[in-house]
Amino acid sequence: MNKAELAEKLAKKCDISQAKAAEIVATIFETKPGHGIIATELDGGRKVQLAGFGSFGTKSRAGRKGRNPATGEEIYIEAKKYAYFKPAKGLKDRVAD
Repeated sequence: MNKAELAEKLAKKCDISQAKAAEIVATIFETKPGHGIIATELDGGRKVQLAGFGSFGTKSRAGRKGRNPATGEEIYIEAKKYAYFKPAKGLKDRVAD
């Protein structure tokens, strides 16, 4: 399912226009800087928790030494911050069934 399909299902389920549903989906999930509720919260170092569904957050990975597999040369891999999603028990149980 992509954003357009999600907006279409939201429009049908909530009896709203497809344009309004697409606007709602974009407002929540947009990734452009300064847009998207979830991305903005993660930028600020905050966690987004949706009870029964899961949580979005960020983690940091320290810099480390690595090896170029093609040449065997030792390289330094920069530290980085990344987003993660952890499903809640309710979602895990529903998918497992």
